[in-house]
Formats: sequence, structure tokens, C-alpha cells
Amino acid sequence: MIGPFRRALLAWYDASRRDLPWRRNNDFYPVWLSEIMLQQTRVEAVIPYFDRFLARFPNTAALADAAESEVLALWSGLGYYSRARNLHRAARSFTERGDPSRYDEILALAGIGPYTAAAIASIALGLPHAAVDGNVLRVISRLKNDASEISQAAIRARFTKEAQSLLDPRRPGDFNQAMMELGATVCLPRNPRCGECPVQRFCEGRAAGRERELPVKRRKDQARDIPLDLLLTTRGNEVFLIRRGAQERRLAGFWELPQKQGPIRGVKPLAKFTHRIVNDRFRVTVYAASSPPPTFREAGEWFSPERITQTPVTTITRKALTLIERSGRVLGKLRTPPKRSGQ
Repeated sequence: MIGPFRRALLAWYDASRRDLPWRRNNDFYPVWLSEIMLQQTRVEAVIPYFDRFLARFPNTAALADAAESEVLALWSGLGYYSRARNLHRAARSFTERGDPSRYDEILALAGIGPYTAAAIASIALGLPHAAVDGNVLRVISRLKNDASEISQAAIRARFTKEAQSLLDPRRPGDFNQAMMELGATVCLPRNPRCGECPVQRFCEGRAAGRERELPVKRRKDQARDIPLDLLLTTRGNEVFLIRRGAQERRLAGFWELPQKQGPIRGVKPLAKFTHRIVNDRFRVTVYAASSPPPTFREAGEWFSPERITQTPVTTITRKALTLIERSGRVLGKLRTPPKRSGQ
């Protein structure tokens, strides 16, 4: 069963895989960069960031030589900024001792768990380690008709052993990507496309008519609503921003719009939107202000459009500025300039 399964899956992957930019070069650096960016982030969101990042920092040495602020500015909007900081620190360490060559060396890096380490090791180094993410857990659950609750550590470990037994040691990187591709494009969570599945004949869940019931997952905690009122102050085509303190738990050193203090009467909001970070759902309202809030005047600075593109700005602030600029109500001159060559 294992041999025919491997052949069927890899033949499908060879013929049908998506043309993603990180699949065009299996060198360590682009594979490592892509896997870090893909942590908890959709493929569609990662693609433009990956392309820009690789154009600006084409190799480990270029990334190591950059200032952290420049790295964070280019990452701005992708979220989970500890990934960028860990990536930058690791690049600097690689310049001294070279790129990792073993799974355990990759796993020892900050911010990397078993899945990411296995993906990098198999794709870039050809090492036989099964990479098990949410897509692969779903595929294994259906293949084995296993109704175990997949958030449990013991169950995930057992499913990882199942994935390891299926792994083709001759093409571990392609096999891992094929399993993830199957889960992302065919073996979908709510509406699996079983008629298009290249390994349908091996699927015990499909044979039992239970494919839509699997996998079994614990319900997610409900999001907590957090109101967030921000102030937009402009001066010509410049915007007033303040910097988060170094002691902040999240986004230390990033720039953002100041928060409103006290009531603002008779002023309509410029923009309203929601922004979710894990289980916190921020309900953001942006108001116009004629001048910077007094408590923030000394802590803030004026930013031109070009400077914003070169500065680490919080995702909420970037989203607010984009929405307002698109509305045409304010910031008519605040247009993001085209990227310079090499940026």
C-alpha cells in the first residue's frame, strides 16, 4: 500500500503543483525564509512579501548585514514580528558558523518547531523527516479513518509517526510538499474534493463515508472584542506617529497612530475595521485630529509616505492609513511611492 500511495501522490504533485516562488530554488536560504514566513500565514499573503524580501536580501549575508529596523520595515504588515527578529539573528550567526546541515541544528533555532524544522530539512537538505502541519494532520486523519482529537499532543505525535511511515525517503522534500498541497487544494476542511483526489482509493475515511466528519478538533476559544480608537493627524502629506516603548510585550519599537484620549464630539470616524491577533479582535475606529495629542507630542514624529515604507509600522496603523487613503477623504497626497531598485 505504501509504495503505490507514494507513487500516486508524487505523480499528482509533479503534474499539478502550484507554481509558488519558493519552489523554484531549493537552496537553504529561500526555503528557510519561506517556511518562516508561512508560519501561521496564508500562502497568498506571503507571496509578495517573499518576493520583496528576497529581492532586497538575496542571501544570508545580505540579511545579516542589514539593520534590524530595515528588516522589520520590509516585514511590516506580515505580522508575528518575532519571526523577523529571529530570522535576522540567525542569519548573523550563520555568517560565523555556516548554514545548518542537520535537522537538530535547524530545530535549535529560535522560533522553529518540529514541523518547520522538518520542512526545511527535507526540502533544502533532502533529509527524511516528515513535516506535519494542519493540512497533513487532516489528510492522515482521513486516510486512517481516525477520529482522535488532533489538538492533543499524544495524538499529533502518533499522526506524525504515521506520516513518517508514509514518507518517501528518496524524495522527502517533494513528498512533504505533496502532502501539504493535497490538504491545501483537495483534502479541504469543509468540502473535500474527493473526486479529484489522487489517493482516494487509499482513503479509509472516504470508504467509510466519514471524510466530512474528520478530523476531530477541539472548538476554538471565542475571540475577545477590544475597542481601539486612534487619531490621525496630518501636516501636508505627512502623518504623525508615535513609537512603542522597548518594554512593550508586542511590537516593541514599532511606530503607530496614537490612541484617542477622552471623548471626541461631533467628529465622524474616518475609518472602521476589525483586526484579529490570535484571540483578540480589535474593533478599530480612526478619527481625524487637528493637532497631535499633547501627551504624545514629544514622543512622536512626522512621517512622509517614503519614510513610512522604510519604517516598521504596526499592521493596524498600516491598514488604517491604507483604508483612509483609498477612501480619498484624507491623505489625498499620501501615496506610497514606487519601490526603488533593490528595495
